[in-house]
Amino acid sequence: MSLENKIGIEEIKKLIPHRDPFLLVEALEDIVPHKSAIGIKNVLPSEYFFKGHFPEKPIMPGVLIIEAMAQTAGALVMFSLNQDRGDDLVYFMSIENARFRKPVFPGNKILLPVSVKHARNETWKFKGEAFVNDELVAESIFTAMITKG
Repeated sequence: MSLENKIGIEEIKKLIPHRDPFLLVEALEDIVPHKSAIGIKNVLPSEYFFKGHFPEKPIMPGVLIIEAMAQTAGALVMFSLNQDRGDDLVYFMSIENARFRKPVFPGNKILLPVSVKHARNETWKFKGEAFVNDELVAESIFTAMITKG
């Protein structure tokens, strides 16, 4: 059974502590609490990281694509627990099998489906992917922990 939900950037800011210029997800769609969500990131030509990566041929750093997956997952966790972040933070514990398939350029829209592989107490393990124009550009398995601030 799928519960289709969508939240925007203001709701995401209530769930995770990230802010500009490091908030890398601006909406979540198709949220199924405790199971999955799809994050959305519109990659703007004005993104701060393009100034140095790389000025002649701007490419979004792969680690920031993984970070966008993690922010999607963190927002999913807090949404699933039906709570604002308060003092809680979601931290990376591990990143496994990260693969970068194709570059992401200014003007691309990234869809970031994440799914829960395992959840126990404060520890959650996810599979994350990133797609541009229906093409897989990155993927990873990662684990995160919720901590009380």
